[in-house]
Amino acid sequence: MRLLQRDARQTNKDLAEAVGIAQSTCLERVRALRAQGVIRGWHADVDLDAIGRPLRAIVSVRMRPKTTVSVRAFQQEMLAAPEVLAVWTVTGTDDFLVEVATRDVAHLRDFVFDHVTVRDEVVDARTSLVYDQVRVWETVAGEELTPARSAPDARQAPPGTKRHSPP
Repeated sequence: MRLLQRDARQTNKDLAEAVGIAQSTCLERVRALRAQGVIRGWHADVDLDAIGRPLRAIVSVRMRPKTTVSVRAFQQEMLAAPEVLAVWTVTGTDDFLVEVATRDVAHLRDFVFDHVTVRDEVVDARTSLVYDQVRVWETVAGEELTPARSAPDARQAPPGTKRHSPP
């Protein structure tokens, strides 16, 4: 799994060789991991700067009343917005953390006003700009994490992480 997390596009032949097993065994193991739901899919790591969305932010949202219907509706509406990268439903002071990427501050402001604070059940929304993100690329149950690749700026990214450049 670690090798697939590093490069999901590698060939079955290369993966089998790296692990030291037969290609047919490797293929069956990968198929079994998919069938078991361990591997949920293959994803592209998109450079947000390159697609014109360099400004990242986390919008913290509190909602009242908080019902199953209102929570599901909020989640779905947020996920439908092209600016949204992720929605977390959380415990604590906030009910949601919404990660967004926009082209500039004005677009971020418009997103918050047009998609978040416009909702009657939203009682508070706070926006935090993201200067930098450090993310673990490898997660393998029951094993220590190892560096997936070296970080572009080792001063700010600990081993085993990838640093995304600030906007």
